[in-house]
Amino acid sequence: MIERTSIDKLVELADQKVTVCGWTDKIRDQKTVQFIVLRDETGLVQLVRERIEGDPICDVISELSADSVVQVSGVVKIDPRVKLGGLEVQIEDVIVLSKAEPIPINEDTSLDKRLDWRFIDLRNSRNRLIFEVQTELERSYRKTWQEEGFIEIHSPKLMAAASESGAELFRVDYFDTSAFLAQSPQFYKQMAMAAGFGKVFEIGPVFRANPSFTSRHDTEFTSVDVEFSWIDSHEDVMNFEQRLLARMLKDVSDKFQDEISSVFGVDVIVPELPFPRIKLAEAVEIVESSGHKIERTDGDLDPEGERRIAEYVQNEYGHQFVFLTDYPATVRPYYHMRHPEDATLTKSFDLVWKGLEITTGAQREHRYDTLVNQAIEKGLELAPLQFYLDFFRYGMPPHGGFGMGLTRVLMILLGLKNVREVTFLYRGPNRLSP
Repeated sequence: MIERTSIDKLVELADQKVTVCGWTDKIRDQKTVQFIVLRDETGLVQLVRERIEGDPICDVISELSADSVVQVSGVVKIDPRVKLGGLEVQIEDVIVLSKAEPIPINEDTSLDKRLDWRFIDLRNSRNRLIFEVQTELERSYRKTWQEEGFIEIHSPKLMAAASESGAELFRVDYFDTSAFLAQSPQFYKQMAMAAGFGKVFEIGPVFRANPSFTSRHDTEFTSVDVEFSWIDSHEDVMNFEQRLLARMLKDVSDKFQDEISSVFGVDVIVPELPFPRIKLAEAVEIVESSGHKIERTDGDLDPEGERRIAEYVQNEYGHQFVFLTDYPATVRPYYHMRHPEDATLTKSFDLVWKGLEITTGAQREHRYDTLVNQAIEKGLELAPLQFYLDFFRYGMPPHGGFGMGLTRVLMILLGLKNVREVTFLYRGPNRLSP
């Protein structure tokens, strides 16, 4: 390992010799003095060298290009006049580890071209903050799961049959047959319930062959999935999710509120519990009474409907979240439990945050005969589903869970408008590289 000091530790090392490594963010080659602004993963620092004719180190600095990788030795000097952190490093030696060619993008470059050069785009401190927040978000989730006794699973992403509808499947060659990329870990997290795991979670990739070019869709994304047993209804699932999200937002706020406010101009609001609940049929009435005609024919809200119900909840309840509940069986999978008093409705929900759906969840049907009948009612062939149906033949507890899109949560949290900005490497209908 190179013996180096990270930039954030320099303030503790006044008048001491250090070695710093990073990228040359800016270079000012003046007549009497040379400046380098160096960037590493912890911040920026100003480096300075008095210019002397014939000095080989000055010659090296003069030939540097922006974003070259260098190793610099020098002495830390505290100087309140230096705008960048109130200190600078007086250069004694410079080693060029990797000289950069001219950088093909800048902060004004279009998002699509920035994605072509994503490894350079991610050098921006703003973009680094996105993934620091993502790390804290996931850490907070895991803390809650650990405290509440959940087990982490890693389900296979190659499947013999669809885990959701058969419409958005990626088919891949698999030796002498075909397989499908998993749309969800749904079947396998329910298998864990049959295995007696009790409570499970997974953070992993899922795939949707959806030819959509909207700012909120992608063909591969990270799904946060939860399933747990011994529930009475979908209310238990919603109660857990709201605790999970409120805890996460508090943890993110405690650690990053000032930076998020400075960089993205948004406040992280820790929500009060419980989140409001509105039955879908009532939500449709509220939206249409506001003057918006929902174009969808399946009874669900369209994107504008989600925005309007969010506005209604903000005005009526002062809340950024709303659970939309009791979806019609016609728009939900066969494995969602029906209401005993009205079999046309399911014990299911969507969670909408600031006008965008981030979660679908439900109590699952755990009774084998009922599950089979609901699959037949949906017109599904039972043979490809038999491995899944077998989970329910040998004792299955009442259970439920949800799936939540990580990038949507991050996008809304930071007040951004496109999942492409918060995805490490985005995949969409026309993007398969880098």
